[in-house]
Amino acid sequence: MKKIIIIAVIIAAIAAFFAFDLGQFLSLENIKASQADIAQWQTNNPFVAALSFFAVYIAVTALSLPGAAVMTIAAGAFLGLFWGVVIVSFASSIGATLAFLMSRFVLRDSIQNKFAERLKLINQGIERDGAFYLFTLRLVPVFPFFLINILMGLTPIRTITFFLVSQVGMLAGTLVFVNAGTQLAQVDSLSGILSPSLLLSFALLGLFPWIAKKMITILKQRKVYAKWDKPKQFDRNLIVIGGGAAGLVSSYIAAVVKAKVTLIEAHKMGGDCLNYGCVPSKALIKSAKVAKQMSTASHYGLQSVTPTFSFRNVMDRVHKVIAAIEPHDSVERYTELGVEVLQGYAKLVDPWTVEISLNDGTRQRLTARSIIIAAGAKPFVPPIPGLEEVGYLTSDTLWHEFAKLDHAPERLVVLGGGPIGCELAQSFARLGSKVSQVEMAPRIMLREDPEVSDLTKASLEADGVQVLTAHKAIRLEKNGDSKILVVEFEGKEKHIEFDQLICAVGRVARLEGYGLEDIGVSTKNTVITDGYLQTLYPNIFAAGDVAGPFQFTHTAAHQAWYAAVNALFGQFKKFKVDYSVIPWATFTDPEVARVGLNEQDAKQQGIAYEVTRYGLDDLDRAIADGTDQGFVKVLTKPGKDTILGVTIVGAQAGDLLPEFVLAMKHGLGLGKILGTIHTYPTMSEANKYAAGEWKRAHAPQKILVWLEKYHNWRRG
Repeated sequence: MKKIIIIAVIIAAIAAFFAFDLGQFLSLENIKASQADIAQWQTNNPFVAALSFFAVYIAVTALSLPGAAVMTIAAGAFLGLFWGVVIVSFASSIGATLAFLMSRFVLRDSIQNKFAERLKLINQGIERDGAFYLFTLRLVPVFPFFLINILMGLTPIRTITFFLVSQVGMLAGTLVFVNAGTQLAQVDSLSGILSPSLLLSFALLGLFPWIAKKMITILKQRKVYAKWDKPKQFDRNLIVIGGGAAGLVSSYIAAVVKAKVTLIEAHKMGGDCLNYGCVPSKALIKSAKVAKQMSTASHYGLQSVTPTFSFRNVMDRVHKVIAAIEPHDSVERYTELGVEVLQGYAKLVDPWTVEISLNDGTRQRLTARSIIIAAGAKPFVPPIPGLEEVGYLTSDTLWHEFAKLDHAPERLVVLGGGPIGCELAQSFARLGSKVSQVEMAPRIMLREDPEVSDLTKASLEADGVQVLTAHKAIRLEKNGDSKILVVEFEGKEKHIEFDQLICAVGRVARLEGYGLEDIGVSTKNTVITDGYLQTLYPNIFAAGDVAGPFQFTHTAAHQAWYAAVNALFGQFKKFKVDYSVIPWATFTDPEVARVGLNEQDAKQQGIAYEVTRYGLDDLDRAIADGTDQGFVKVLTKPGKDTILGVTIVGAQAGDLLPEFVLAMKHGLGLGKILGTIHTYPTMSEANKYAAGEWKRAHAPQKILVWLEKYHNWRRG
């Protein structure tokens, strides 16, 4: 109602202005014709005249009416240069702020809600540099000020910032017009005031803040590099340290655009994902899943059998899978693509120089205009007393050690209830190990909603995993040949005997040995970078797990594009990394996949949401496949089909998620998914049916009542 009243008042005021032809009083011709009368009245009533002028000017500016420029000239004619500038300066800023506030109150919410995704980057830019942009626009009178007032009202810029910047930014233009007004008799038209030379001067003035900003950046860079001697020429355009996902993608991009690039990797090409993480774990998960299907074959009308197998053969298959994928990331392939690959340890000597201790024992120094650090991450080993003495494995070392075993470890402890711990615990339990999974938090999969944690826990326990949440590992002991993990639960100690222990409590960035501390590159758990992945030195970038904030192969590759392009072409255009839509998946059975917000995130951030849920026990294909455990849960803005986040628990959840990722990335709502044909019968129909659930919940009930009456009438 308040909005309606304000809109009505604005429309009425504007209508009255034109209906009564009030614009004639604000024309240059009328001001000049009435100059003597106005001057006489102003002389007799100086205070009233100034106050009246002030109020009218505010009203004209606030309502975006034509005439502000003429009034500014009139201020010079009747109030003089000093008082004319003072009064117009404040009146114009106050009026502009009122127009800004009216635009914000009446239009901003609806515009922001309707175009939320498209405006996200603009809002971020305004929050960061809004005052700078506004100041530049105010300096150049070519831009219609009334339009600036309205558009800025739609953004998140603070009101006080808008007022103060407008006050300063419009001062130069105000001074020119008021000064022209002091010679009113010589002013024939507004265009005469803004001569081409004056417009050019304003344009140059408008460029000044950008030039000043650039100069400040250059000075900061000179200060950062002051103690280093920059090479006069460079051996390479780009040096990349690390041959994992981020390093491979960034070096490939450099080679594609014909830059001279060197990739340095000390160990195995492909990084953790190929050699220790994604690839071997998924190969193991598949073998464990087949074993599970054999033991539950009766569910499919077949005879269940206890799988008999050689654990050594299972692990051998894991290594064969790695070997089959290895050529994709090999030295030979990247050499053919145009990347120089050097195998050795890299250390930064200065911001442009890298010293390489090659694996053949020799050393080499190379210089490059830009350097990308893509050193990856390693398993975090908690400081538990006795851990080193008793012995442990990590997700990096278990593949080599377990390849020596004929049988799966009889008693296995998995420390950690995150994605890696859950995947490994379930897989080894299905392959015959008695697994105890120890997690100090109150539940596993802590980043997911509680119902997801509960479902995953139930699935693990159904496979024989003893899930011990709220159990804190406090020490390890040896009793003869027995290995014992001592945990604390509800104030009491419990002893767990085991044959092998896997630490899966997370991963930390590899920061040591690269010379970062020697040249002053800041680190705090990760290499500290800005939004463009630049470190303290603008020519040194970091990407992938070493940079954070995510530790996924796909985000490492995502960052690599930004790092490579900014490193090679940043002097022309830099791109800020977009983390707005990041998906991830945990490949337990059932799988857990997510993008955007879940319920616990939305509650913590105070974001209003609605939940739409579709159970896979209703999906034809899931029922036919015997994989009807799980759900699709979508969070949307209240009353709208705009997707805030999606969690999918079920078979092929990781493969079902990208449709929602695409929708969120391009601002498509659930209505678009509902209107898309999905092949029957497939698991992908779950996405469409989830959209259908949202549509059903938001059906226009009043219209449906009238439609029912209409159809009754049609039947006679």
